Amino acid sequence: MTELLYSPKIKPEHLARKAIVYLRQSSDKQVRQNKESQRLQYELADRMRAMGWREVEVISSDLGSSAAIASARREGFERVLSSVALGDVGIVASREASRLSRTDKDWCRLIEVCQIFGTLIGDEQQVYDLNYLDDQLVLGIKGTLSVVELKILRQRMLAGQESKARRGELFKRLPVGYALDALGKVVFHPDQRVCEAIHLVFTKFRERWSVRQTFQWFRDHDVELPANPIQGTRLVWKIPTQGLIRDILCNPFYAGAYVWGRRPVGTLLVEGKLEKRQGATRRAEECRVFIPAHHVGYIDWATYEENQRMIRIHVRDPCRAGPARGVTSLRALWSQASRALLGRARNQRAVSLQGRLRRWWTVLHWFWWRIGGPPAESRAVKGDLPSGGGRQSASN
Repeated sequence: MTELLYSPKIKPEHLARKAIVYLRQSSDKQVRQNKESQRLQYELADRMRAMGWREVEVISSDLGSSAAIASARREGFERVLSSVALGDVGIVASREASRLSRTDKDWCRLIEVCQIFGTLIGDEQQVYDLNYLDDQLVLGIKGTLSVVELKILRQRMLAGQESKARRGELFKRLPVGYALDALGKVVFHPDQRVCEAIHLVFTKFRERWSVRQTFQWFRDHDVELPANPIQGTRLVWKIPTQGLIRDILCNPFYAGAYVWGRRPVGTLLVEGKLEKRQGATRRAEECRVFIPAHHVGYIDWATYEENQRMIRIHVRDPCRAGPARGVTSLRALWSQASRALLGRARNQRAVSLQGRLRRWWTVLHWFWWRIGGPPAESRAVKGDLPSGGGRQSASN
């Protein structure tokens, strides 16, 4: 189609129908930056008019949509299939076969519906009539190459990532509190305030042995922590969430270990559609790449393992962790009394009492876990914060 503006395969019945020019780019980044590719694709509309089509429809709703396996549904491609199935299309044109599809399923659907309704397919080089066996063969080869090309590119990219990760040099974004020096080595963040804030998280957890109570201490005292922004590289100081506290405490990077592949991505069939889902977080030792003593850590590995053990205990039984400080004895007394009463339940009335006690125990158990023990005023240790009101940062 670049050099030839006439083809004997184009017949009057094709020209009587409309031509569809299908445009697609795989990501929003390509849409923003690869303007030349868009221009070349839009030029196909002018070529269709030069070849005799009066009505030319440009479908560009799939700009920024991937055509790979488990990608989102492409509205533009479905619109092409629907229009062809209505018998309104004389030719479907795309600059490359890979623009139309990157999967065998979508490619076969397009080939089948175009063959049934006598619709031509055109690319940058040629016009194909699916009534000819040679054209079917060429399109089949191009479709296969389009699918295989994407798989090869993905395999090369993943192999390169894993090779770099096995050397401990792959960093998509360093955790808060770390930076790379001029030689590419992981070091503490040059801002001492940031380092002190991270140290404070581990110090407060060692005092309370509970993620939630550590979070409550920061919240009750308005102590801010640094966090990576959604966009950009400048750290943002804010009152931490419980998730931020947990991420810091559970990240083995702060113990000096390099880990890659903690949350593997798998493809699942959900309601008839393939979707990519992240799996459960693996233990550091079970990841595909685990390099202990990779860099300087805020805590040592033994401390990290002890912290994880206490977090798991607290998840199983929130009342076992955290500073009791006057509540432990009450919890133990209530637990012993309730077990004694429940163990003596033999008749129907006792069974009813057992149910009530269980309900009250559940409510009280949840309340203790919710408030995290005694109020903040009684938990605060003198010297934790300087005198004076107002919001403070961790370095003050």
